[in-house]
Amino acid sequence: MAETFDLLLRGGTLVTHNGIGLGDVGVRDGRIAAIGDLASASAAETVEAAGLHVLPGVIDTQVHFREPGNEHKEDLEAGSRGAVLGGVTAVFEMPNTAPLTTNPEALADKLARARDRMWCDHAFYMGGTGENAEQLGELERLPGCCGVKIFMGSSTGNLLTEDDPTLRRILKSINRRCAVHAEDEPRLKERQHLAEEATDPAAHPLWRDPETALRATKRLIALARETGARVHVLHITTAEEMHFLAENKDVASVEATPQHLILAAPDCYTELGTRAQMNPPIRDEGHRQGLWWGLDQGVVDVIGSDHAPHTLEEKAATYPTSPSGMPGVQTLLPIMLDHVAAGRLSLLRLMDLVCAGPARLFGIVGKGRIAVGYDGDFTLVDLAAKRRILDDDMANRSGWTPFHGREVTGWPIATIIRGNVVMREGTLPGRAGGRLLCFGETLPGQ
Repeated sequence: MAETFDLLLRGGTLVTHNGIGLGDVGVRDGRIAAIGDLASASAAETVEAAGLHVLPGVIDTQVHFREPGNEHKEDLEAGSRGAVLGGVTAVFEMPNTAPLTTNPEALADKLARARDRMWCDHAFYMGGTGENAEQLGELERLPGCCGVKIFMGSSTGNLLTEDDPTLRRILKSINRRCAVHAEDEPRLKERQHLAEEATDPAAHPLWRDPETALRATKRLIALARETGARVHVLHITTAEEMHFLAENKDVASVEATPQHLILAAPDCYTELGTRAQMNPPIRDEGHRQGLWWGLDQGVVDVIGSDHAPHTLEEKAATYPTSPSGMPGVQTLLPIMLDHVAAGRLSLLRLMDLVCAGPARLFGIVGKGRIAVGYDGDFTLVDLAAKRRILDDDMANRSGWTPFHGREVTGWPIATIIRGNVVMREGTLPGRAGGRLLCFGETLPGQ
């Protein structure tokens, strides 16, 4: 008797841990039930995937969806809609909202806001502060929490933990991997006059210079070794950090972003002005090549978008009063697929960076692999499709992208989450049904 499935992906080129090859995938009750030649099978819904590559669902572990507090820039619905339009099936959302996500009540509020509004699966970071340091070991294990996030340097919002004694308390308290924005706040304060005197965004990497980043990263690694904590160092921007972290992989995992891999100073500031302004900053070509060295050598564990929109009106303010951050969740995959097309990156390496790597590092249950028993999450891509990235196509509430006008080769064609086709050819045929991600470490009974 022929097998029957809820969803059948037929004739696609599967990207799995066994390699890349033609095959079919059957999904039943939201999970992968069979992989291989399923020519005789039937299904309630069949997706003909011939000519497409089938990746495990892409996971973006760093987005700022700005809700609550700044919904005029972005919100959970629009941000997650952009995610699935870009082939992203799950996101980790950051805690520097208003109010800050630093207690169970704030997390519960985000979970309630996300219900029936977020298109992709999701989890939320708990912000680490001096006030909640001793409670974080319990807070990080609440359902819907992906871990703890620390800002060592000031950025958007008011979440800042700059001193070593407080950092030490936090790292001693937690058991899961801690995500960290590593810039040295005392050095930022010492050098702030450089930005104020310049009134030009090209001064951003001068103010927030490589030493500001390296100094914070070295402090963080020393504290991680002292406390036995595992840390995840976000958006690395300097060649020196990449080489330093290569020697400390036993305690640290490493994130890079598409924008730091593709843009370089000074040209990006000439062309984009404050739209290129983010923290840590876009740096020169030497540092960009240092990031690619880290990618090529396996130092980089994941690619995250650091999706952080501001309106164009806000961005038009005179530097340095202009806010730092740019949209990115919808363009993460197209930008990285373009690197695959150019021969800069293999498709298997990209799969590890945006699918398997996030699931492995953070202990996400049932995600990151095309394997029987795992969730039926897939990102279908056309590696030969040539498309132009345009502001008008962006779902983020701020309505722009730093990559406007850029032509890329490689494009997400369909986004499937737990066997549900959420996006196909740029349209969203159903309704928002994202669920909470599950992790290997949660509170007992959850």
